[in-house]
Formats: sequence, C-alpha cells, structure tokens
Amino acid sequence: MESQKRRRLLQSMFLMPFMNPAQLKDTFVAFKKGSSLSHRFKLSLNAYSFNGPLTQKLITIEEVIDFCGDLHLDAIDLTGYYLENYPSIPSDEYLYRIKNKIHKAGLSISGTGIRNDFGNPDPAVRLKEEEFVKSWINVAAKLGAPVIRIYSAKKIPDGHSWEEAAQWIINNFASCVAYGKKMGVIVAMQNHNDFITTADQAIYFTEKLDKDWFGLVVDTGNFQTHDAYNEIEKVANYAVNWQVKELVTIKGLTQPMDLPKLMKIIAGSNYKGYIPTETLSPGDPKVILPPFLQKVHAAIVPYM
Repeated sequence: MESQKRRRLLQSMFLMPFMNPAQLKDTFVAFKKGSSLSHRFKLSLNAYSFNGPLTQKLITIEEVIDFCGDLHLDAIDLTGYYLENYPSIPSDEYLYRIKNKIHKAGLSISGTGIRNDFGNPDPAVRLKEEEFVKSWINVAAKLGAPVIRIYSAKKIPDGHSWEEAAQWIINNFASCVAYGKKMGVIVAMQNHNDFITTADQAIYFTEKLDKDWFGLVVDTGNFQTHDAYNEIEKVANYAVNWQVKELVTIKGLTQPMDLPKLMKIIAGSNYKGYIPTETLSPGDPKVILPPFLQKVHAAIVPYM
C-alpha cells in the first residue's frame, strides 16, 4: 500500500508541468503529508567531538569518518583543525582523498570550520586573517562543504567599544562573504560566548551582510548571558548550520540540554538541512556519542 502511494506521488510529480494550480497544490500537500523520499533534517557529527583523541594522535580523521559511516549518520562536519598541515591548506591530493573516503562511507559534508580572530585593531593583522579565511573557503569549495564556520573575535579589544570593533569585523566579513559567494560557499559565524554573547549581537551581524551567503552557526551551548532557549529561538531563522551540544548554561547553572524543547524550536523556524552535533564530555567519544546521538535522533524524528 505504501509503495503504491509513493508510486502515485512520483507519477504526479512527473506530470507537474502539465497541472493546473489546484492540482499542483494537492500534489504538494500529499508530498508534505505522505512522502518518505527525504527528510527535512539530517543528522551530522562535528569532528571536534573527537578533539582530545585527534590532537593526541590517538585516532585519525579517517577513523572518525569510518565511525560516522558505521553509525549511518547523514554527514560529518569536517573541522579544518584535523586536516593535514592545518593552519596551512592541505594539498589537493589529500583533500580529494578525504572527500572520496567520506563519499564511500555514505556521508555528506555538512560543513567545515577554522579558528580565526578579527578582533585586532591593526587593519594589517585583520587583512592576514581575511586572507586566511579565504584560503580555507577554497578548501571548503574543493571538499564540497556548503558552509564554512568562522569566528568574530576572542574579546572586545582593549580601548575600543563593542560597536566600533563590530564594524571593522563586519567589513572583513563582507570581503570573505563576497569571496564565499564567488566560490559557492556560505560563510557562517558561530556564537562562541566571546565577542558574540547574545542573540541580538549575532542578529546585528546578519542584518548588515549578504543573507544569501552569510548566516549563523547556532551554537546551542554558548548563549549564556540570557535564557538560552529564548536566545536560540531568536536566531533560529538566521541559521545556516548548527552545533547541538549536550549541555546548556542557564543563570550560571550548566545542565543537560532539553533536546525535545530544542528540536521544537528548530522545527518552528524556517531551517532545513543538517543538524550537526558535538559532545565535549571527558571520556571516550566512541562510548559517549552513540547514546547522545540516539537522543538527538529521537528528538528530531517527530519533525522529520
């Protein structure tokens, strides 16, 4: 019965160019209610979850890719720190080997990310940071990563206001975003409880940049100034990627993330796509991650 419904739906999709508006509306309603062809949300894992073992060289990025593939995740967030030669860019041969391995593991790349800091008052220093970001936009494009995750600044520079520093950071961002557009890569700022501590500050940036090629990586664990869930809800429509974490800090108290509440917020936004997860708990990620990912998946399922 289900296969017959799917077959009829597919047949109607092929006939769409010949349908009148009423027929089209009925087909889209049926697709929304009855299709299992795809999902609105797809589960990804941020490689930073293996930060300890990776930096201690107890595991390789290739083994992390295999781990994600063995769990049948949809994607991996291929954090740049763990690629060969970082912060220098890897060779094309290496990048294409990693890209090939990810594909053969049954995964997509939901994004990548780097460490940068546009908080220096010296324009020459910020220009070097800008060149660094652009070099990794090239890497993202070669990997086929749709999004590159970057930071604003580590802190408000001494002797300068937040607004003053924000303006020069936005100027540097604008150049990176224009380059990202040229290379087909969305540039996304992560809120990291450093220069960006509130939803309003994050939105301030999005309102001044090209929304087609700039957005937010919403770090669910790093809105710690006001109520975290309210802050996440404020920025959800600006998200182009996520970092769903195990813990959230509310009024100075760190507690487990209410995943059903979080997923309801995400589902109530206009976001579609990958939901990258990240764990920071001490211990073996191979032991910690599967139960956490199961909890995330269970919270997502009602909104698939």
